[in-house]
Amino acid sequence: MKTIDEIVADHADREGPLLPILHEIQAALGCIDAEAETRIAELLNLTRAEVHGVVSFYHDFKTKPDERPVVQVCRAEACQARGVEAMMAAAHLAAGDRVRLDTVYCLGLCSVGPNARVGDDLHARLNENSLAKLVENA
Repeated sequence: MKTIDEIVADHADREGPLLPILHEIQAALGCIDAEAETRIAELLNLTRAEVHGVVSFYHDFKTKPDERPVVQVCRAEACQARGVEAMMAAAHLAAGDRVRLDTVYCLGLCSVGPNARVGDDLHARLNENSLAKLVENA
């Protein structure tokens, strides 16, 4: 597994490297805690407040690891128009405390919504039953 120093070094030649660095660290470590924020700030010559501001602004970044499987459910306008909100109660019931449901705003499949993503797998044309089954199998 790459260290924070290696990840930052991989992005050193990029303009505006903070977001790609944060995404890669989140993927590698499962979260971006206070210690990681401090190290990133040191390596990028930023204040920890600047790094923390970005981490806390975007809901994708977690400050504590969460080992639960994640189902991302699109709740953008197109999926809302196709009834995703009416399905969410069943999805939450299926998830319980075992699966984390995350809201995302567009998975790029607007014409075949409602949609969800588990890992790299996209699922389209979901209904209440298929979404609940997807969550149960996550």
